[in-house]
Amino acid sequence: MSQPKTSEALQAAQKRTLARLSKIQQQFNSTKGSGRFANKVGILTGVGSEKGIGRATAVLLAREGAKHLYVIDYNASTLPALAKELEAKHSGLKVTPIEADAADEKAISAVCQQAIAEEGKLDAFFANAGIVGANLLATTEPDEYMEVMRVNSLSCFLAIKHASEAMKVVQKNGDKTESGGSIILTASVAGMRSGAGPMDYSASKSSVINLANTGAQTLQGTNIRVNAVLPGLIETGMTTYTFERARERGSLGKVGQLNPLKRFGIAEEIAQAVLFLASDESSYVNGIALPVDGGLSSSHPVVPGQAF
Repeated sequence: MSQPKTSEALQAAQKRTLARLSKIQQQFNSTKGSGRFANKVGILTGVGSEKGIGRATAVLLAREGAKHLYVIDYNASTLPALAKELEAKHSGLKVTPIEADAADEKAISAVCQQAIAEEGKLDAFFANAGIVGANLLATTEPDEYMEVMRVNSLSCFLAIKHASEAMKVVQKNGDKTESGGSIILTASVAGMRSGAGPMDYSASKSSVINLANTGAQTLQGTNIRVNAVLPGLIETGMTTYTFERARERGSLGKVGQLNPLKRFGIAEEIAQAVLFLASDESSYVNGIALPVDGGLSSSHPVVPGQAF
């Protein structure tokens, strides 16, 4: 039996991937909340992109019973509409949009203090803001490298520093009677080893993984957990160029084929992992780097289909 032509194989792979992702999105949109984040207060950075991980996570935390969400982005133009939509859909929820740089210490300190002043507590901080450079090694300037490090790594450091102080605050007559909380950092499989991103981006995400490790150790005894989530290839606003080029070339079926699931992922799949880490369901999970990458990081490179 002859093998299908390459173009036919790509089309088949694309069809399978899009069908699977459609089902995942349908399930995400139709599932009712079960209170996994009930009455909790959270801060999220990097929420501006309408196709982003931050946006999907805000939608999910709202559905799971959040009391108050502070959503932050350097470009906050889409945030008021998001706040209005979520508040209309979920009774009792308050969403506060904030335009700020996630790597600005004054801004991050201020929003943590705002949460304490308005709600008396902070339960979760999702440090998701990030950028990626497009330059090759030879054309990457030192200031460009440091900007990627500032946005991707410093923002996570500041989240740990200021969120942890807010999470230590307890309420005398409230529902939080002891120190505790969950800090989640967006790293990347690019931070585990080379081959998943440019040098500056990969280095910054590697430092984020270490911040989760050392943050958990530094905060021992406080009941504050620090973990990192490591997305694989996900279609978001940041990766739009890659996916647009693939669609133009008719090669979308190739995207994500290196992992065992043979497909790329979507923001909603990362949001589910963040919800787990933010909720009490992960109460004994601390200091880890959780890959959500279709299994890409589970193996060294191998020849597809080769038996061992």
